[in-house]
Amino acid sequence: MSRGCLFRRKWSRALCRLRCRCYMKVMSQSAEAPSPPSWSIDPADVARFSAIAAEWWDPRGKFAPLHVFNPCRLGFIREQALARFERDGNGRTPFEGLSLLDIGCGGGLLSEPMARLGFAVTAVDASENNIKTAAAHASEQGLEIGYRPATAEQLLAEGAGPFDVVLTMEVIEHVADPGEFLRTCAKLLAPGGLMIVATLNRTFKALALAKIGAEYVLRWVPPGTHDWKQFLKPDELRAFLAGEPVAMQGPFGVAYNPLTGRWSRSADVDINYMMTVTKD
Repeated sequence: MSRGCLFRRKWSRALCRLRCRCYMKVMSQSAEAPSPPSWSIDPADVARFSAIAAEWWDPRGKFAPLHVFNPCRLGFIREQALARFERDGNGRTPFEGLSLLDIGCGGGLLSEPMARLGFAVTAVDASENNIKTAAAHASEQGLEIGYRPATAEQLLAEGAGPFDVVLTMEVIEHVADPGEFLRTCAKLLAPGGLMIVATLNRTFKALALAKIGAEYVLRWVPPGTHDWKQFLKPDELRAFLAGEPVAMQGPFGVAYNPLTGRWSRSADVDINYMMTVTKD
């Protein structure tokens, strides 16, 4: 056998042993490592919102519709929380001593007013860009908010909470597994707590106005922001939590008045609506 052939054979055996050791090491680590929590996030939606994160606090930017919508949803949250926790709404910080989790917080449009009302706020978002924007703005306002890039599933796996109030506002229609997401959020809720879910109804009216009208006619939000097939009916939300130790109320409709340019509570739940979830 030539020296060249002998060298190639030795090299081949050494390479084979190296591959075998690497394979066994990886298999050993895989067997020992705990499996990661199942995440319901949709990477495409996270990327879409991350790309425009810097515009969260521009009332005339891409998130202008949320700025207009905010007073209506803030009023609903405040009203429901005052009733649930029997607090006096006349004070500046009626929710002092209560904890609140804002899931999918974006740039912090809800987190900041909740902190001003006295809640100890934890706010998470799957987009690190959103969290950076939110944290920078809160710092400028002198507000202490526990911002971090994370998902509901991650918080649950870490043993976070439970929280007196859990907000998931205009989030569930953007996740890949809405049922798993909502059940996870409910598990983060403390006994006696309140969860509020806001989303879009899967109706032809919502397709015409919230999808086609808002994205392609009025240009309120960038085209592709929503997928009508991911809109959810109230009965579907109820079904997601069937068997969980919670009670769901609603839907509570909200509607936009083009004459006044304002959102208000409405009996119409065909487009936007909110649901409350309580745990005793």
